[in-house]
Amino acid sequence: MIATLTGYPRIGANRELKFALEKYFRNEMPWQELADKAAALRAENYRVMKEKDIDLLPVGDFSYYDNTLDAAFMTGVVPSRYLGSGLSDDEIYFAMARGLQNQKADLKALSMKKWFNTNYHYIEPEYDGVNPLKLNTFFLEPLISQAEGEDFDCRICITGPFTLASLVRITDGSSREEFARKLIPIYTDLIAWLNNRGCQWLSLAEPSLVKDLTKDDTRLFTEIYSRLLEHRGNLKINLDTFFGDIRDVYQDAISLNFDGISLDFVEGSQTIELVRKHGFPSGALLTAGVISGRNIWRANYDETVRLLLELKDRGIRVAVGTSCSLLHVPLTLRNEPGIAAEKIRHLAFAEEKLAELRDLKAIVNGQEGFEQILAANRDLFARARTENDPQIAERIAALGDDDFRRLPARSRRQELQRKKLGLPLFPTTTIGSFPQTAEVRGVRRKFRNREISAEEYRRQISDITRDCLKRQEDLGLDILVHGEFERNDMVEYFGEHLSGFLFTANGWVQSYGSRCVKPPVIWSDISRKEPITVEMSRLAQSMTGKPVKGMLTGPVTILNWSFPRIDVSLRTMVLQLALALKEEVEDLEKAGIGIIQIDEAALKEKLPLRKSDQVKEYLEFAVPSFRLLESGLRPETQVHTHMCYSEFGEIIPWIDSMDADVITFEASRSDLRLLDSLSQVNFGTEVGPGVYDIHSPRIPSVEEITASLEKIAEKTDIRKVWVNPDCGLKTRGWKETEASLKNMVEAAKIMRARYDRSEAAQA
Repeated sequence: MIATLTGYPRIGANRELKFALEKYFRNEMPWQELADKAAALRAENYRVMKEKDIDLLPVGDFSYYDNTLDAAFMTGVVPSRYLGSGLSDDEIYFAMARGLQNQKADLKALSMKKWFNTNYHYIEPEYDGVNPLKLNTFFLEPLISQAEGEDFDCRICITGPFTLASLVRITDGSSREEFARKLIPIYTDLIAWLNNRGCQWLSLAEPSLVKDLTKDDTRLFTEIYSRLLEHRGNLKINLDTFFGDIRDVYQDAISLNFDGISLDFVEGSQTIELVRKHGFPSGALLTAGVISGRNIWRANYDETVRLLLELKDRGIRVAVGTSCSLLHVPLTLRNEPGIAAEKIRHLAFAEEKLAELRDLKAIVNGQEGFEQILAANRDLFARARTENDPQIAERIAALGDDDFRRLPARSRRQELQRKKLGLPLFPTTTIGSFPQTAEVRGVRRKFRNREISAEEYRRQISDITRDCLKRQEDLGLDILVHGEFERNDMVEYFGEHLSGFLFTANGWVQSYGSRCVKPPVIWSDISRKEPITVEMSRLAQSMTGKPVKGMLTGPVTILNWSFPRIDVSLRTMVLQLALALKEEVEDLEKAGIGIIQIDEAALKEKLPLRKSDQVKEYLEFAVPSFRLLESGLRPETQVHTHMCYSEFGEIIPWIDSMDADVITFEASRSDLRLLDSLSQVNFGTEVGPGVYDIHSPRIPSVEEITASLEKIAEKTDIRKVWVNPDCGLKTRGWKETEASLKNMVEAAKIMRARYDRSEAAQA
C-alpha cells in the first residue's frame, strides 16, 4: 500500500504567500519575485511530504488565488473584456480574481462563491463565447518544471472538465453541454502536453459528481471521459472525487477504464456500500480518502485500518489518502506552543495528517514497529476527551415551540420599526467592520503583549471608534456601525467570551487569494461566560445621535467557521451557541440598542450537497436557531442578518423563514442574479443586495451604483430596499472605503429623488 494526497496548504508556515501577494498587489514586488517565493513554498511542502514518506505527491494543487480560476485560465475561459488591454498573463489572471482599476483598464472581478460546502471561496468562471478556447500553461509549466527537478513521484492535480463546466457562468446563450464539449479538445491538448513532459499521473478533480445528477449529467460525464481516456497515451489518469459519494455515477466511473479513482470514505456516506455492491476495476488504483481533509481531530486507526483491510481483501489495489485536499486545515501543530500537551495530542493539522497516512501505511503493510503505533493510537481513544455539561443539555431539552417564534408577525413589526426609525427610502448602512489599519492592529497587539493597560486599550479603541462614527456621519450614512476595532475576527472574538473553545496561535487557513482565517476549535460544551458586545455597543451609541447597530456573529456561522466537535451532533452545537447568544441579544436590547445585526454569513456552508439530505440533516435546526435568538425581543427592535458568497436561490424560502426584519446579501459580483429568486417567492424580509464589491480595490462610480439600485427597484418593493456594500470593510483601506461609500450615499440620494413617498405608497 502506498500513501498519497491531492492537495496541501500553500500559504506557508508564516503566511508567506499572503504577504507576498499583498506586496505584489501594491506594486511593491514584481511578478518574478512573487513566482520565486511561491516556488520556495512549494519546495518546502515537497520536503515535508517526502520526510513523511508520502509516495505520490500532488503537483498543480498550488494556486496564487484559486484552483477553479486556474483551470479557467488554463483552458482559455477568459471573458473578452479582460483581453486586448495590453495586460500580461498575470495581470489578466488577477484582474479576473479581484478586479483592476488603473491607466490600462477598469475591470470588475468575476463573481466569487463558496466552494461546495466549505469556507473556501472560488472564482466563478465566465464564458462569453467571443474567443476560442485554447490551452495556456503559463501557471502550470513552472510547477511541472519544478517537480521535474525534484526526486519524487507525483500526480498533476487539475480541476476536471465536468466540474469546470458545472461551475461556469455561460453568457453567450450556449448550453452547458455545448460548453463542456468545447473543453474536451483543450483537456486532450493538456494530456498530450503532459505526455510530452513524461509525466506519470494526471488527477482530474470532479467534486461536482457528488451532487445530485440527472441522466443527462451522467451521459455528459461518460462522453467527456470516454473521449479523454482514448488519448491518455502513457499518462495514467485518475478521477478525483471528494466531499461526498458518487452514487449517481459510480457504475459509469468504474466502467470507464480509469487508471485510478479517488473516493471519499469520510463524507461519502454510501462510498463503502458502493464498493461492496458494485466492486472496483481490477488493476486500477483506489485512493481511499480515509483521513479527513476538513477536520483537525486525530484519526481512529482501528476504524480506519479495518476499512483499508476490507478493501485489500477484496483484491483492490489501494492507496491510503485524504478525503480531500488538506487546503482546508492549518499547516502544522509545530507552531502551536501554547496548546497544552494533553490537548494537542488529540489534534492533527496538515503536517500531522501526513504522519497519519504514513502510520496507516505502516500498519496495513505490517512494517516494523506498527504494533507500537497502533497501541499509542488506541490509548488516545481509550477514554473520553471531555465531559459534557448536564445543565446545558437540560436547557436544550426544555425548549418548546414558543421559544422559536417571534411575535407579532414580521409585517406588523416592520410597520412599527419604520415609524420608530423614520428612515428615508433607500436607507444606507454598512455591513459592520471598517478598515483594520496598522494602527488598530498595533493597539490590539500592544494590549495582547501587556505593553498597555486595559484602561489605555479601551481609551485608544474608543478614540478610533469615535473617529469611525464621525466619518460615517460626514458621509451621510443613515444607520451606523461602530467598526469592530476591538475584534480580531468575527468568530474568534466571540469564542473568546464563550466556554468550550480552544484557540490556536497560527492555525491559519486560506479563505481566498491572500485572505486567511484562523478558525477556533470547539472543544467542549458552549455557554456564555460574560457579556461580549454590550459595553462597546452602548459606548458607540452614546457617541452619535444616529442609530448604531449592535453587531454579533450568529450561531450557525460560529459553528461553520470553527472546527466542530465530532463527538456530538451539529444540532447540539448550534443550539448551545444559540442559547448563549440569546443572552447577548437580549442584553443589547436592554442597553438601548434598537437595531441588532446577527450575521449568518455561513448559513449554507454545512448544507448537504444532495437536496434529499438538506432539510432533515441541516435546515430543520440551522434556521430555527436564528429564531431562538430573536424570539424574546420587542417588536420595535429591528433584527438584521447578513449572508455572503453562496448560491442561496435554492433555499430562499428557508432564509425568509428565519424571520429577520432585514437581510443584506452579497450580490454585486453576481450581477444581482439573486433578485429573481427573491421575487419568485414573494420574499417578506426587507433586503439590501450589496451594490458594490468590497473584495476588489476598485472604486465604483455613482452611475454604476445607481444602475444597480434601479435594477433592484425594478424587482423589489422599494419600501423594503436597503443600500449597502457587499460585506464588511475590514480588508480595505480608508481612502477607497470613503470614496466608495461617498458614491453609494450619492446614488441613494438620486434614487430618493426619483421615487418620492407617494410613489412608495403606491408600490
